[in-house]
Amino acid sequence: MRLAVFLSEYREPAMLERLKAEKLGIILVQNGVYHAAVKKDGKVSPVLSKDVEYYALSEDLQSRGFSDSDVVDGKVKVINYDGLVDLLFNDYEKTIWL
Repeated sequence: MRLAVFLSEYREPAMLERLKAEKLGIILVQNGVYHAAVKKDGKVSPVLSKDVEYYALSEDLQSRGFSDSDVVDGKVKVINYDGLVDLLFNDYEKTIWL
């Protein structure tokens, strides 16, 4: 199964560690984009510690005062709404929201 997970809050959900899939993608939206752009004590968010695909919605980054260049290099891919639709229809079979 190819699973896309929407993460919309700036907290680390316990359930995230238990998710298993053939392909897992974490899509950071709304306040979830803080995981991609904010470093605490010089360290990136623990949410970004899994070996999965990470995406951050550029419109949500911009509405919170960040630019695409503020995200963690090489770990998070910044996408727009069109890219999100393509991603969901082409790369993932199921989606959940945490």
